[in-house]
This record gives sequence, C-alpha cells and structure tokens, in this order.
Amino acid sequence: MATTRRAVVTGASSGIGEATARLLRERGWDAVAVARRADRLEALEAECGAVAFAADLTNQTDVDALAEWLSASGPVHALVQIAGGARGTDRVEDGRAEDWQWMFDVNVLSAQRLVAALLPQLRAAAASSGHADTLFVTSTAAETPYPGGAGYNAAKAGEAMIAHVLRLELNGEPIRVIEVAPGMVYTPEFTLNRLAGDQNAAERVYEGVENPLVAEDVADVIAYALNAPGHVNLDLITMRPVAQSAQHMLARGPLAVRPGAEPA
Repeated sequence: MATTRRAVVTGASSGIGEATARLLRERGWDAVAVARRADRLEALEAECGAVAFAADLTNQTDVDALAEWLSASGPVHALVQIAGGARGTDRVEDGRAEDWQWMFDVNVLSAQRLVAALLPQLRAAAASSGHADTLFVTSTAAETPYPGGAGYNAAKAGEAMIAHVLRLELNGEPIRVIEVAPGMVYTPEFTLNRLAGDQNAAERVYEGVENPLVAEDVADVIAYALNAPGHVNLDLITMRPVAQSAQHMLARGPLAVRPGAEPA
C-alpha cells in the first residue's frame, strides 16, 4: 500500500502557510503545520487535521525538536518553507539594523536551519517513495529591487540563493527544489507587520487594485508543483496578479481593454 505523502508547512498560522496546509489536506496529503503561535495551529488542526507543531524557526533548539519529533512520527516527503516576513520600508541610509537582522534570521537562516535538519529525512523518503521535495516561497522582491525595499530585497534574494544552490548541490538525487515567487498578495497581516501596525497605510497598499493575489492562489500553485509527476521540477514559478505587470507597474482601478482596441 502506498504511503500517504507528508509535508511540513512552515508559517502555517496565517496567510499563505495556513492556506497551503488546508489545501494539501484537501488534496490527500498529511500535513504538519509549523509556526510560533500554538493557539492558531491548534485551531487549524481541529478544522482540517493538519498536525500542529509550535516552533520558533529562528531558534536552533526548536528546529532540532521539530526534526526529532518528525523522525519519530513518520516520513517527510516535502518541506514547504513559507515562514518569513518583512519589517519597514526605509531607505538604505535610514534602515534599522535590528529590522534587517530580523529579516535575515526569519527568511534566510531559518531556511538553512530547516534544510540542514530535515534533509536526511527527505533523503530517506525519496529512497523509499521515488522522490521528495523542498519548496521555498520567496518573492518577486528577490528578483527586482525597489526603493524602500532593500532589507526585504536582500533577505528574499538570500533565501532564493539557498534554493538555487541547493538544486545544484542535490544534482543526481531524486529531490526536487522548487521556488515560488509571488508578487502582490493580499495578506493583511504581512503588510500590517511590515508597516508597524499602521492599518491605513496597509490598506493603501492594495487600494484600487483589481483582484490582487490571495493566499489561496499561491497555495494552489504550491499544491500543483508538489503534485506534478516526480520527474518534473518547476525550478521557479513567478506569479503576479494581472494588475501588476512588473514590480514597479501596478494598475489601480478596473481592468479594461484599451479604448479603440476593441474588435470591430
């Protein structure tokens, strides 16, 4: 009998992580939902069956405890790294070192810690079931700089480079390395945290944008990538709402065909 595939989903207490844990459960996966906020994880477990494991991924002791528990409780077929975040929109000259340090810790060092801790279990799962997956949710900020974004640009670019290098280092092993880089996603908690809780400023980010991506859109792409045939690696998936043609080009207002361009 085939073993149900099990995914570890980080950042699962809200936003894209929560949506991904829910969707993987709907699509037949076992899921382990990892985040700091135990109360939210417990509610998620009660609702969809994603097993809760509270951990601060910037803390090596917590990462080691997660790895030990996973090893004792079953195989790990996929590591889905969604935890991360941004703080501030300062110019480089005005940046706060503590904000940049936090972004590096949660986006880059946490990713490295998890790969180091869980790669042996991913290898074991790949050996027994044909393949395993590591998937990183980065951002278009990893690809395109913008004023006020340097700290987050640097952190997400650093995380993306972990994925790029890991893919090279794992060449010859049946372990896929997938990167999903979303553009504008309507995740109010992420934006509120970045803007120090300024609700008005957070709302202005999305003001007038027709159909920004939502967490469920990204979760759907993640699930598609994980459920693709095991020999198919989607190296990099860049996804944006139609209203966002590029990092610097965002349409505010209803989308409409250009006047005079309608067919006769």
